[in-house]
Amino acid sequence: MRISLIIVILSALMLAGCRTPKLSEADAQFDRGEYFNASKTYRAVYNKLNPKQDRELRGRVAWQMATCYRRLNMAARASAAYQNAIRYDYPDSMAWYWLGRSLQMEGKYQPAMDAYTRFLEFAPENTRAQEGLRGCRMAVRAASLPKTRYKVAQAKIFNSRRADFSPMFLDKSLNTLYFTSSNEKAQGNDKSEITGMKRSDIFFSTKDEKGNWQRPEPAEGELNTAFDEGVVSFSPDGQTMYLTMARRSTEANTSVEIYTSRRSDATWSAPQKFEITADTISAVGHPAVSPDGTYLYFASDMPGGYGGKDIWRINLKDRAGSLENLGEQINTEGDEMFPYVRTDSLLYFSSDGHPGFGGLDIFTARLNSTGDRWSIDNLGLPMNSQGDDFGITFGEGESGFFSSNRGDARGYDHIFSFIKPEIKVTISGMVLDKDEEPVANAIIRIVGDDGSNQKEVARDDGSFRFNLERGVKYVMLAGAKGYLNVKQEFESDSEEEDADYAIDFILAAINKPQVVENIFYDFDRATLRPESRSALDEMAQMLRDNPNVTIEMGSHTDRVGSDEYNLGLSDRRAKSVVDYLVAAGIAPDRLTWKGYGETVPKTVTPRINREYPQFEVGTVLDSAFIDTLEEADREAADQINRRTEFQVTSIDYDIW
Repeated sequence: MRISLIIVILSALMLAGCRTPKLSEADAQFDRGEYFNASKTYRAVYNKLNPKQDRELRGRVAWQMATCYRRLNMAARASAAYQNAIRYDYPDSMAWYWLGRSLQMEGKYQPAMDAYTRFLEFAPENTRAQEGLRGCRMAVRAASLPKTRYKVAQAKIFNSRRADFSPMFLDKSLNTLYFTSSNEKAQGNDKSEITGMKRSDIFFSTKDEKGNWQRPEPAEGELNTAFDEGVVSFSPDGQTMYLTMARRSTEANTSVEIYTSRRSDATWSAPQKFEITADTISAVGHPAVSPDGTYLYFASDMPGGYGGKDIWRINLKDRAGSLENLGEQINTEGDEMFPYVRTDSLLYFSSDGHPGFGGLDIFTARLNSTGDRWSIDNLGLPMNSQGDDFGITFGEGESGFFSSNRGDARGYDHIFSFIKPEIKVTISGMVLDKDEEPVANAIIRIVGDDGSNQKEVARDDGSFRFNLERGVKYVMLAGAKGYLNVKQEFESDSEEEDADYAIDFILAAINKPQVVENIFYDFDRATLRPESRSALDEMAQMLRDNPNVTIEMGSHTDRVGSDEYNLGLSDRRAKSVVDYLVAAGIAPDRLTWKGYGETVPKTVTPRINREYPQFEVGTVLDSAFIDTLEEADREAADQINRRTEFQVTSIDYDIW
C-alpha cells in the first residue's frame, strides 16, 4: 500500500505507548494514525472480550479494527470486521456503507450492492452510496462484455516483496523510470507504525543498450531520508523533481507536503519545501507537472474543495493568485488523486468518487474545444480492477506503467505495464479493366471526412492498400490514362477491433465498347425490367464522375429473327437505356443510342474465356461459328451476343 496515500487520508503523530493489548492503547495508536499497530492491538482486545457479555464493546472494537484495515487497504479483513461490527449492533449506519466499499474492493459485487442498499435505507440521498451501487452494476455488466484492448502485466523487474508504486518517466527519452518503494533497500531500519513496512524512498531504473530495464536502485544524492518520500513528477527538462514528503515531528502532526529537488549530473539535491499556500494543516501531495512546465497539478484536502481530496493546480511561472480547483466535473465527495497531465486537454487521475470497479479507478478527463467542460471516462477492464489502481505514466504511444494492489491480500501495491495495441484498419483491393485484367499505373485517391487525404499507385497486379481510421466516412476515386474514373463511398466501423475492408474498382476503357452487365428487358420487348435499375444507376453515377465524357449506348441481339426486326428491337432497347439516364439527370446531349442487331458479334475476351472456357480467346461468335456448335454451346454463345454496351465518343464535353 502506498504510504503517501495513507498519510494524505489522515495526519499521523509520532509513535508512543506501551505494547500491552489494552483498549486505551489501541485508541491512542488509532488517534496517532498508527493503523498497523492499532489493528494488532484492537485484534488482541477483541479476542479477549466475551461475545455475550461484551457485545456493545465488541461492536465498537470491531468498528475501529475495520477502519484500520480499510485504511491499510486490506479489503477482506475490513469486510470481516465491518460484518462483526454489524453483528454486535454497532449503532453507526456507516458500517453498512463501508462494508459495501470493502466488499466492492474484493470484487464481491452482489453482496456489496446489498450492503449499499441497506445503507441507503438510512440515508436515501447519500450520493457516495449511490455511486457505489452504480459502480457495482457497471462491474457486473463489464464482466459479461469484452475487455478493452489494453494488455496489462506485472512489471516484475520493478517490484519487490513490499510496496512499489507511482512510476514516472524522467524525461522524453523514456530511458529512466522513477517510482516509490518501501523495499528492503529503503533507508532507515524502523518500520512504519502506519503500515508495518519500512518508510518509502524514491528508486529509479534505466534501460541498457539493448533497451532492457535494469534492476532498480535508490535515487542518488540527498533525496532519500529516514522519512517517507512519495509520488514524484519532473519538469520537462528532467532537472527538477517535485515529490511528496511526510515529515514527522514530536511537536506537530505529520506534515504531508510537496518538495522540490534539483538534479546535478546523476544526483539529486536535498529536498526543499515548495510553498503553495500558508495552510499548514491540509495535506498536499501527488504532484504532476504539465508537459509544457506551466502548471503543477496536485491532490489536497484544503478548504474550498468538494469533499475528500480534490485535484488542484497552480501556475509555476506566476504562482500568485493562480491556485485553482479543477471543479465539480472532476472532483466529487470522494477522493480524486494521482493526477497525470498528458496534454493541455487530457488529464488522467484516480478516484473512488466516480463510479468504479472497487477502490481507486483510473479515469480520463478530456476538456472540450471551448475549454468549459470535462468529459470523464473510466478506463475499464483490465486497466482498472476491484482494488486500487492509480499512478499512471505514458511512454511511447498508448503504453506505459501504473500501480495497483490487485490480487495482493496484504494490500501492497505493485507496478504494472500496459499497452493498448494500435487498431489496424485497412482497405485493400484491385483496379481492373472490364476484362478483369490489371490496369497499369492506376491511381487511387481516398479522402476522409476527418480531413485525411491519401494517394497511391496500384501495384503491377492492380492491388492497393490504405491505412484508415475508425468511424470515418471515405470517398475513393480510381482512374488511369485511357480509362473512365470510378468513385465509391463507404464508412469504416467504429468498433475497437482490427478490420480489413475489401473494395475493387472496375475501370472502363475509353477506346473500345464496354459491356454493361445486368441490364435486362422483357422478352421480345424494349421495356427495362426492374432488376436493371442497379446497373443503370451505377452507369448514371459513372457519367457524373466523368462529366466531360459523352457516350453512345449500343444494344445487340442474338442471331434469332430477321435482320430488320433485330435492328429495330435493339434500337428501341438502346433508347430505353438513354431515356432512363436522362431521367436520372444526365444531360441529353451527352447521350446517343444505336441498335446493332446481330451485325456486331462479340469477340471472346479473357474474361469471357474464364467463364466459358469452351470458347477460345479471340473467337468471333458469328452465325457461321455458332452453327458448328452443339445446342448447349449455341445457347451460351447467343447469350453472350445479347448485350448492352456503351462507347465513349468524346472526352471534352463542356470543357471550356
